[in-house]
Amino acid sequence: MNIFEKIKQEIMADPMNESYTKMGISPIFKASADARIAIVGQAPGRKAEETQLFWNDLSGDRLREWLGVSREVFYHTSRIAQLPMDFYYPGKAKTGDAPPRKGFAEKWHPRLLEEMPDIEIIILIGSYSQKYYLNGKREKSLTETVRNFQNYLPEYFPLVHPSPLNLGWLKKNPWYEEEVLPVLKEIVHKNL
Repeated sequence: MNIFEKIKQEIMADPMNESYTKMGISPIFKASADARIAIVGQAPGRKAEETQLFWNDLSGDRLREWLGVSREVFYHTSRIAQLPMDFYYPGKAKTGDAPPRKGFAEKWHPRLLEEMPDIEIIILIGSYSQKYYLNGKREKSLTETVRNFQNYLPEYFPLVHPSPLNLGWLKKNPWYEEEVLPVLKEIVHKNL
């Protein structure tokens, strides 16, 4: 059993995840000793949980477009790790999905990242990952954090969530596609 399978078994045995394990739901993440890029999003959605495939929806299609990678590369290269802030679907909230559970990333991300020594960049998608990884270094808003992405390089690359719900934000902020995404694609291709 490799180290990542061992960690997966520990995650499943953790009392915090007992209800998921009892229902036969596995944690959704991807880690590899040769990973050079880690993508940190919120938590898997319902469709991801049902198919056991992260970013398996319209948001994932847009994310792959932003990264400049095919579906094949995204899912099958060992160079890209997927570490959501929670490895389980947290359920529905009043608007959209519930937030990732507190304490989950704090417990498992450091352990997994320790086993991926070649990570060159951590792509932080949305406010939950940015709050955790950038802590007090974030700007006052997600928009300003993303606009000032160069301040976080080379370690981190903050992005907005690629959800279809953010189409209005994308229209209001044309600089994102003009200035941010070309740099993102270049960094991704360099590390693949």
